[in-house]
Amino acid sequence: MIEIEPCRPFNQGTKPQPGIPPSIPTPSLPPTPSPSDAPAEPPACIGKMVIERKTASALKMFFKADWCWWPERLTPTASSVDRPTMLPIILLVFVLGYLAIAFEHKLHINKAATALFIGVVCWSLYAIDVQNLLPENRVPEWFQLEQRTGESAGSVHEQSPDDHADHHGNASLSQHYLVDGQLLHLTGEIAGILFFLIGAMTIVELVDAHEGFELITSRIQARKESTLLWILCWLAFFLSAVLDNLTTTIVMVSLLRKLIHDRQKRLFFAGMVVIAANAGGAWTVIGDVTTTMLWIKGKISAVEVMKELFLPSIACLLVPLLLISRNMTGTLHDSPHKHQHVDKTILPWQQKLFLILGVLGLVSVPVFKTYTHLPPFMGMMLSLSILWIVSELISHTKDESTRTSTGLLSVLKRIDMSSVLFFLGILLAVGALSAIGTLGQLARWLDQTIPSREVVAVIIGLLSAVVDNVPLVAAGMEMYSMPIDHPFWMLLAYCAGTGGSCLIIGSAAGVAAMGLEHIDFVWYLKKIAPWALLGYLAGMLVYLAQSWLLG
Repeated sequence: MIEIEPCRPFNQGTKPQPGIPPSIPTPSLPPTPSPSDAPAEPPACIGKMVIERKTASALKMFFKADWCWWPERLTPTASSVDRPTMLPIILLVFVLGYLAIAFEHKLHINKAATALFIGVVCWSLYAIDVQNLLPENRVPEWFQLEQRTGESAGSVHEQSPDDHADHHGNASLSQHYLVDGQLLHLTGEIAGILFFLIGAMTIVELVDAHEGFELITSRIQARKESTLLWILCWLAFFLSAVLDNLTTTIVMVSLLRKLIHDRQKRLFFAGMVVIAANAGGAWTVIGDVTTTMLWIKGKISAVEVMKELFLPSIACLLVPLLLISRNMTGTLHDSPHKHQHVDKTILPWQQKLFLILGVLGLVSVPVFKTYTHLPPFMGMMLSLSILWIVSELISHTKDESTRTSTGLLSVLKRIDMSSVLFFLGILLAVGALSAIGTLGQLARWLDQTIPSREVVAVIIGLLSAVVDNVPLVAAGMEMYSMPIDHPFWMLLAYCAGTGGSCLIIGSAAGVAAMGLEHIDFVWYLKKIAPWALLGYLAGMLVYLAQSWLLG
């Protein structure tokens, strides 16, 4: 049933525009007033359409933005009736951008450039069509209250002089929320991730500049490919549980460069490290950003998640590791970097000092976050500052050439900034879909379509290989209100943490490895993704069996 309700006019006090009739006769509207008591201005719209829930649910389709957002109440504006929204174009740009990233080597276009392009274009199209994609009734009440409070204090127009250019109040409120409530908030989150990434990469490079990793690589004597793969994967697994999957991947890729000089073999090892790092980060509350989110929101507890997800995480790594190592019979030749010593006066105590400080600095980040409740990048910057100060204090013990090559300014030149920009573009693009509501609507559609919540968690995990797992998990937390340590939360933590291994761009660890080693998307899809999917499903089955046996 469709009802037509008259809506109040806007722009009161203005004169009617020529060529616009004062009213449009509609059977459902009240009688047209006589000219004597007619208002001085025409109404801006005919009315609001109120559609019952059953009718709206039949109209909902994923790519029809006008019907996606309001299951109970549908209120399109006049402009949304006259023309379609930008959502299909935004989705098209996103998909084409992902394809361009996937076929980077065939197109000869750097993936960082493509990621930045789709990130900025998606937000730009969203801003152009914000009146349709973000109507006023979708702006949170807290932001509306903040705007009204600012207007009453006379501060809004002082801070935002461009507000006068808005056509009417709805567009102004929507535009303000897009910029202040969504884009700037997302930028803050992305900046925290990028600062964390830059800090971790700088610490690793600083330790490497002082040949600290030489103390580790010199003690790894395994020459069989299968043996070395087992050692490195389990090292990454447990290291990721203590640090996090992103930092662990950066450290392990640096070790791989010291141990394996054949690029194709090193890429294969790096792909397995991604699986190991994601599996190891899933069973602790500090190992992956999604488990950290669930922990902070009170959905899971630190001890229970270790008890519930330890065995599934082991299965996630063990199954592909067993299957792959059976076919690895070759041996590795010594890497030319392993025994290569640059002519530097780096003493053994300096190597040990920076290795210990670097490891302690990385390990202390989650501890810092736990006790201060500050973002992780603050702890990473603190660790970096300590290593920088120590480097400056002992610089007088080095000769001039060594002091130059091991100084932080020299180390910063070795940071791969294209990886940082790639992170920025990808997170902006995914953040645009989240801000529009596409990811949240997709999660709700899954919940309504699929009756089993366990299957929903598994699908969310697989979707996290395509888009960022953070907004998907955030949408899942808003959809359900189960108690702490409910089996659904545990399965969601496992699936969101390990499902990203199925694609190289599906996790922070994979994106870091892709940037550092320039791993091709299609190569990973063919060589690593099938094994990652098998491990993902094996871990899920272990969790379900464990839950069934233990009740």
